Amino acid sequence: MTLSRRDAEYVIRLDGKDLMGSRMMGSEQALATLGCERARTKQGAVVLVGGLGMGFTARTALDLLPADATLVISELMPIVVEWNKGPLGPLADHVLRDPRVRIEIGDVGVLLRNSPGAYDALLLDIDNGPAAFTQSSNANLYDEAGLRASRAALRPAGIYAVWGAADDRGFDARLRKHGFAAETHHVRGRAKQGGPRHAVFVGRL
Repeated sequence: MTLSRRDAEYVIRLDGKDLMGSRMMGSEQALATLGCERARTKQGAVVLVGGLGMGFTARTALDLLPADATLVISELMPIVVEWNKGPLGPLADHVLRDPRVRIEIGDVGVLLRNSPGAYDALLLDIDNGPAAFTQSSNANLYDEAGLRASRAALRPAGIYAVWGAADDRGFDARLRKHGFAAETHHVRGRAKQGGPRHAVFVGRL
């Protein structure tokens, strides 16, 4: 995994393939906005962000959440955390400096399985979403067992939100099977400036 700068844009690559760029923040911000719909008005809310990336989802969540909230950020790759403490920090107004943030280095799937009833919202931006592409193991987050673990990790009236590179009607069906009221939102990678069309899958309890 590498971080490079291309003109005014930062790009994270894995094995030479672009994973994310700093110009594509619109859909990551939408993930937080949709996922924090209820938590933003709840006293002492606890929200989990799965995948730190360049910090855009975490920043939007922090801007929405109350002062007594806790934002847990689960990130598998320690280098991504270091980049957000260094060159990427200014992009999302240094999210890791916010006292409401707690970093967990490791597999978000393990964290979910070990955290029953812990969260008011789950905001997952892992790989390409339900159609995982960098690591096949990431698909375990979105299969039957993964959805059971996510549902169990949510508190009553919790929201489960997942970023996806593309639509996936089968995933909507799996969400409904596990007791979620499911809907898919189509958003642009660069928000009002256009860019590729991404999906945010939302499941409400």
